[in-house]
Amino acid sequence: MDRIDSFLTLNQRIVRCKKCPRLYSYIRAVAKNKVKRFVNEQYWGKPLTGFGDLNAELLIVGLAPAAHGGNRTGRMFTGDSSGDWLARALYEFGFATKPTSERINDGFQLMNTYITASVRCAPPENKPLREERDNCFTYLREELELLGNVRVIICLGKIAFDSCSRLLGIRDKFSHGKVISHEKFDIICSYHPSRQNTQTGRLRWDQWSEIFSISKALLDRNKREL
Repeated sequence: MDRIDSFLTLNQRIVRCKKCPRLYSYIRAVAKNKVKRFVNEQYWGKPLTGFGDLNAELLIVGLAPAAHGGNRTGRMFTGDSSGDWLARALYEFGFATKPTSERINDGFQLMNTYITASVRCAPPENKPLREERDNCFTYLREELELLGNVRVIICLGKIAFDSCSRLLGIRDKFSHGKVISHEKFDIICSYHPSRQNTQTGRLRWDQWSEIFSISKALLDRNKREL
C-alpha cells in the first residue's frame, strides 16, 4: 500500500470512528440543532481528518474541531475565528494560498504544511476527557509516521502540546513561544488562537505572528544544513 492509500485508509477510519459515545452524540446533536446563523447549512457532524500537504515539513496540531467551525464545514480551522487567525498567518508567511479559510472548496490550500488535532470531534465546552484524548492518540501517531518529512511542529495550546510530548517522549513544560529541540523535530509552543485568548489579549497578533516567523526560520535553517 502506498502512502496516499495509507492516508485514505486512515482517514476513512477517522471519519467512521465512534470510540467516544459522548463526543459522537454531541457532534450529531450540534449538527441537528444548528445555531441560528447557520440554520440553512448542512453540517458535517462527523469526526474530522487532518488536511494539507502530504510532503509537509510543518505540522500544526490543534485541540479539536470547533462545534460550528470544522464540525459544520468538514475541515479543521475552517469557518470560525480560530481558523481566521490561522489562515491569515499561514498566508502571510507563505504556507497557504489565500488568507481566509471559510469552507471546503474555497480555494484555500496549504503549502509545505499539514494541519491536524489531538481530538477529532468537537468536545462540549472545548474540554475533551482524558479517555477521549487517548482514543484519538493513535490517529496523531499514524499521521506523523505517514507524513515523513515533518521537521517543525507547532502545538496550539497545552492539550496539543501534551499529545505531542507523549508521542515524542518530551519532558518539558508548555510556555507560549518556547522552542524545544527533539532529535528529529523542533517543537514550538503557542497559545491556541481561540476567542478566549485573542479577545482577552492573552494572545496578541504580534505574538501569534512571531510563532510563524520562528517556524519559517527553523525550516530555512534545516534546508541550509541538509
